[in-house]
Amino acid sequence: MSLNIGDKLPDLTLPASGGKTVTLAKDYKGKKLVVYFYPKDNTPGCTVEGNEFTALHAEFVKAGAEIVGVSKDSVKSHDNFCAKFGFPFLLLSDGDEAMCNAFGAIVEKSMYGKKYMGIDRCTFVFDTKGKLAKDWRKVSAKGHAAEVLEAVKAL
Repeated sequence: MSLNIGDKLPDLTLPASGGKTVTLAKDYKGKKLVVYFYPKDNTPGCTVEGNEFTALHAEFVKAGAEIVGVSKDSVKSHDNFCAKFGFPFLLLSDGDEAMCNAFGAIVEKSMYGKKYMGIDRCTFVFDTKGKLAKDWRKVSAKGHAAEVLEAVKAL
């Protein structure tokens, strides 16, 4: 499954960093929401992406948007990643891949000639009505948060 522009925010509940539990459709109702998927905590590209979203966090808030990051890592791993880099937004733990599958974020990847299924670095922006307004697939981490911020401001 994959989301298309205009689709509603899936009504999923996931454990999050900071001992929280998030129900997407309920907790972000009436708000702009940035959902970014990343492969793994504490890896170079994922750290760059998280740090760039952190650096622009105040501007996202000013634009009326919330940010959540999503990977298959555990809540404990997320808590450590957040503490290490001071991320001001929640990281959701999608160990059973329910959210990844709902968003179409699991893709075939290749490393050293070996194929495997993993998270595609991708981002989704939902408007205040909970509808998908913009998405990016196969994202390059550097500079991506600024591009997302521009899209959020345009909503």
